[in-house]
Amino acid sequence: MFQKLCDLARKHWDIVTYLFFGVLTTVVNYLIYLPVYNLLHFPASASNAIAWVAAVAFAYLTNKPFVFQSHDWSAETVIPELLKFVSCRLGSGLLETGILLVTVDLLHWNGNLWKLITSVLVVILNYIASKLVVFTKGRRQDESGE
Repeated sequence: MFQKLCDLARKHWDIVTYLFFGVLTTVVNYLIYLPVYNLLHFPASASNAIAWVAAVAFAYLTNKPFVFQSHDWSAETVIPELLKFVSCRLGSGLLETGILLVTVDLLHWNGNLWKLITSVLVVILNYIASKLVVFTKGRRQDESGE
């Protein structure tokens, strides 16, 4: 049983590491969002935007080497990769912020609960975007056998 779990983890290592670093990214996001929203009483959408910046920086620095095994830190690799990463994250960040704007700022639903709900959606969308759009160079080389 334990061996089967280990084999499954190895087979889906990128998902396992993405979930691990996704949890840490979410912690970074919440460590900023919760005090800004609950203590400083910023609107949920503004609190989310502030937390998003720190979370995206953390996510790029961890996802690049640890999740997607992209170890080339040269400018010709990092600049396009970072632009794609931030663009994808901007899309999911705008979606999350829009949902919070409507549900919390306009409808006055629970800001902490809706932050959690939108986080699940964002983690899924960000994984798909990172895998398919951002960190493709190393994977394409591995698949082609080069």
